[in-house]
This record gives sequence, structure tokens and C-alpha cells, in this order.
Amino acid sequence: MAPAKEIGECLITVGEEDYFFRPSFANMMKIGEPQEIVQAFYDLHNDLVTPLIKRAAEAYGFVPDWLIHHLKTTEYGRRAHQAAMTVLSACCDREATVLIGEYVPGRTGRRAILLKPGKMDAFPMLAIAQSLITHGIIGKAKIRQLQRHETGQSVTEFKAFDYINAARNHFGISRSEAEQLTMTEFQLLLAAKYPDQKGFTREEYDAVADAHLAKKAKRLAKAG
Repeated sequence: MAPAKEIGECLITVGEEDYFFRPSFANMMKIGEPQEIVQAFYDLHNDLVTPLIKRAAEAYGFVPDWLIHHLKTTEYGRRAHQAAMTVLSACCDREATVLIGEYVPGRTGRRAILLKPGKMDAFPMLAIAQSLITHGIIGKAKIRQLQRHETGQSVTEFKAFDYINAARNHFGISRSEAEQLTMTEFQLLLAAKYPDQKGFTREEYDAVADAHLAKKAKRLAKAG
């Protein structure tokens, strides 16, 4: 099946094997509890790993083995890598350990659990996981975000079932159909059903406010 990249789907082929990833509401719930979903997003986006890898790739044209080893030994590196493994596993339509690796019992006694690497390198794992969870809980649809819908408050949990129920109510679809929507797809469907929402976006409000203040300042200057 060809992936719909616009709504966050991804297809990775290894040899003759295809691995299909979809960041649906149902798959977001596989990541964990509502708080754990947000924590996974945080670990993937608010870490020191991605900037280091990007700078190394720009400087060397690849990610050196010594940097990968260093990142895997740091707490923030391990958290980001574990979050990537969790998200990729949750979104894949089949067992993905061949790609992402897995944790196995240690044999020497020095460590209780060891990471058995998969075929994917650290950087593509992080990049794909970041994209999947963003399409899954934030959405990347290019639609007008009205100012009254912008709370500016941080979110501590993501309740996927709330969006599943909202999709059923808005679009008249079954629960199984609603569960397969990604957040980006949900936003696009919502915008298509309610295309004429009235109100200002943050950018539009700021533009009007700036224009009003400029006119007021001009009038005051003339009066003075």
C-alpha cells in the first residue's frame, strides 16, 4: 500500500520486506497512557540529541561512530532513542524489531539488559519517529488556526479517545474508521467540513492590531 505522506504515513522497505507506519489515534494509544504519549513527544523533540546529530551530519557528511556511541551512553540520548523505538513500534503494521532493534537480557552479567541494534541508524529513527508523533498528536495540516483556539498552555496528556469520539460525531463514521485517522487527517477533514469559520488567526489579529496602532500614532503625531 502506498503511504499518504501528507497525513503522516511512511513506508520503509528492507530487501523484499515492507514496513508500513501510520500515526493513527489507535496507534498513538499503543505508545502508553495519555501522559506517556506526551512524554514520548517531549523526549523526541526537547533533547540534545537531534541538534548534535544534525551538526555532525553537516560537518562530516555522516554521523561518526564515536558520536553515536557517546549519545547512547548519555541519559538524554537513551531517552530519545527509547522514545523513537516505542513510537516506531506502535505505528508499524508488523513486528519492527528488525528495523529498530530490541532490548535483550545480558549474557555476561555486567548488564541486565542490552540493546540489540536493528538495521536503522539513530538519526533516521529519531527523524521518522518525530514526524510520526507530530502527525499523530499535534497535526501538520496547513489550515487557519483561529486565535480563540490558541490557548498557549502546555499539555501534559494526550487523550486520543476524545478525538476518536469527536471524529465520529463530526463526520458520522464508525469507531474503527475514526481510530485510523491521524491528527493531520482529522484537521483536514474538520477544515473541509467547516470551511467558513469566522475569526482571526494570531497572525491576522497581530496585523490588524499593528495597523490600528500605526494609524493611531499617526493621528497623534498630526494632532501634536
